Amino acid sequence: MTTPAPTSRKTVEQHAADVAALLDDVTDTGAEHVPIDEAAARVTAVAVPSPVDLPLFRNSQMDGFAVRAADLTGDETRLRVVGEIAARPIDPAPLEAGTSVRIMTGAVVPPGADVVVPVEESEVETDPDGVETVLLGPARGGGERPVGLFVRERGSDVRAGEELLPAGVRLASRHLAVLAAAGITTVEVRRRVRVAIVTTGAELVEPGETPTLGQTFDSNGTALAAAVVAAGAEVNARARVVDDADVLLALLDDLHGEVDLILTSGGISMGEHEVVRDVLGPLGGWIGSVAMQPGGPQALGAHRGVPIIAFPGNPVSTQLSFEVFVAPVLRRVAGLPQATRAPAELAVAVRSVPGKRQFLRGRRRDDGRVEPVAGPGSHLVAGLAASDVLIVIPEDTLELDAGDAVEAWAL
Repeated sequence: MTTPAPTSRKTVEQHAADVAALLDDVTDTGAEHVPIDEAAARVTAVAVPSPVDLPLFRNSQMDGFAVRAADLTGDETRLRVVGEIAARPIDPAPLEAGTSVRIMTGAVVPPGADVVVPVEESEVETDPDGVETVLLGPARGGGERPVGLFVRERGSDVRAGEELLPAGVRLASRHLAVLAAAGITTVEVRRRVRVAIVTTGAELVEPGETPTLGQTFDSNGTALAAAVVAAGAEVNARARVVDDADVLLALLDDLHGEVDLILTSGGISMGEHEVVRDVLGPLGGWIGSVAMQPGGPQALGAHRGVPIIAFPGNPVSTQLSFEVFVAPVLRRVAGLPQATRAPAELAVAVRSVPGKRQFLRGRRRDDGRVEPVAGPGSHLVAGLAASDVLIVIPEDTLELDAGDAVEAWAL
């Protein structure tokens, strides 16, 4: 793990590379076994073979009658009904020629039977002695039937030892279903990166509290926690500290060994009371700026081997900084696809600032074109909430016209 030397300003690419280098030691997280009931959205670490044949046994695909194909002719066929097989534990006797057995979906098909005729294609009659017969014929879809019709053969879905799931699959309900169907109770998945989120500032109060003049609700803790989970990592700790370097340093000590990565918001600007700057500086961290807007102030470093990525405190800057610099790394570690970044056409003209990459909050219109939402201010959280893309304007571009091409990042 290396920390880049301080510079006055970096490009977006330079800082992204420095963040990736700092997180190099957490990109190999290893694997762990988890119960399948807790495995949704986790990513398989290895291929999963089936321990059994699926289906486990020959069973009926339909409610109907199990018969021998050889007993079915081109004309109507009448067969004696000799019993019933429900979907339950049973070892049925072989089916004799000239007979049939009533059978339910999922029930064991008896030896000798090789066709199931659906109940709606049959007619049952009972004679005065109580003997049941079933009439199968062309008028009911009867007559000759191919061997195996509506019979699920053992192992016809997958054989024991064959691959159920490959490595690198993000587990959804359909994947968990096949694991359960094969009797598997745990699955080996990639271990998630353990993240601590630390928001800073004496002005912050928790949502739900009553702020006094000069206080503001802490939205960064909530936003970063949700973003971390969406990127395939897990939040192991959340804390908020006032502008006291000793308090922050003590917290960092407490987090050692408990997390793989620490994210902070606030406290890295050029003014007074910048608590993260005051702690990271003596630790050899980098505190400076990146040529972007919002999100110019940035910092990174490490404490006792645990990497620290520090974002500016304004809520839009915090969220965009995570999306630009940290989310791609966490998604790659988790085996998740990266957020879509694709060309789009501007719906309106836009202006930008020289020397900075602009990340405009925007929305994609019904015609596929994109347009900005709200202004560039880093405090406009409602504008970000109303957005579904980031519109990226390069550093050397001052203005673009409607119809010009831009890069749009899906949110």
